[in-house]
Amino acid sequence: MQQELRFATFNVCNLALPGVKYYDDQIPYSVAEYDAKTSWIAQQLDALDADVIGLQEIFSQAALKDVLAKTQGYRDAHHVGFDPDPLADHLTPNVALISRLPVMAGATTFKLLPNNLAVSLPGVANPVQHFTRPILHAKIEVLPDLSIHVFVCHLKSKLPDYRNDNHDDQPDQTGIAMLRSLIRRGTDALGLRSLLSNLNKDDRAPIIVMGDFNDVANAIPTQMVMGLGKYPINGIDDRLFESYRIQSRRDPLRDVGYTHIHDGNYETIDHILVSEEFHPASRASIGEVVEVMYLNDHMTFRQAHASDHGLVLVRILLHGKSANGVTPSSPDATPV
Repeated sequence: MQQELRFATFNVCNLALPGVKYYDDQIPYSVAEYDAKTSWIAQQLDALDADVIGLQEIFSQAALKDVLAKTQGYRDAHHVGFDPDPLADHLTPNVALISRLPVMAGATTFKLLPNNLAVSLPGVANPVQHFTRPILHAKIEVLPDLSIHVFVCHLKSKLPDYRNDNHDDQPDQTGIAMLRSLIRRGTDALGLRSLLSNLNKDDRAPIIVMGDFNDVANAIPTQMVMGLGKYPINGIDDRLFESYRIQSRRDPLRDVGYTHIHDGNYETIDHILVSEEFHPASRASIGEVVEVMYLNDHMTFRQAHASDHGLVLVRILLHGKSANGVTPSSPDATPV
């Protein structure tokens, strides 16, 4: 029997409690603004009607609980998320996950980069050893014999990483600040790819990675997460595939997908990546991405309480085969 699964990613844009300062240059929400924002987010969640949703820019998990209480379909959903470190130098938004499917024990976030990874930045004494924002990992039980690893991420933005060198009379410093951001985003991507590779060695199961990558699918950081240039090792293909590109029901006549507008450019920087189990060309396939949808009409109206990101919804159709313990594809059957 076939079964449809729906996964979504949603950058809600600065969800914080009223009266709480979340960025130094932002005025805290009033009670009325908070009510409008939480109500709007709740409406979007119900419109998605997804089984599992990854969220970004969550400054308060209590605020997210307020959102869920306003929904029709997620009041009793599983909620996985951790508040930012109150002892940190500055408040940093976290990610979260809500699921109408059972969440198995052991959900966690990764703050430190794996495998003792450390990357130096220009003009910075200490190397980067942590993710810009923690990566969330949870294992979702879809069927008694099928579970899926889900990762929610929010990689470093393109906002220049200025330190103490922002001087108008030295324009090259802007380039250095932009380079720092690029390196940090690449470091986030490398760390996430390492988490995925480590996981495949220990617990082979389908994987879905979703979130705000702050870059397009062809960008090197995104390709790093996907496993650019990697090939099956010992019969295991641990690459990921952009769901948009492998969907079976893509209609170019209504291809209006984008999730962000910057300087007049329409870009898709929010992605849902899937492992070979959901690639129709793989012998390990147990299902396929049938459709990817972008909910972005709100970006035209630019309401103060709305997000500046579009929402991404992926529909996956299972073919009725078990996935845990499935034989990975052989090298000559690897999807391209």
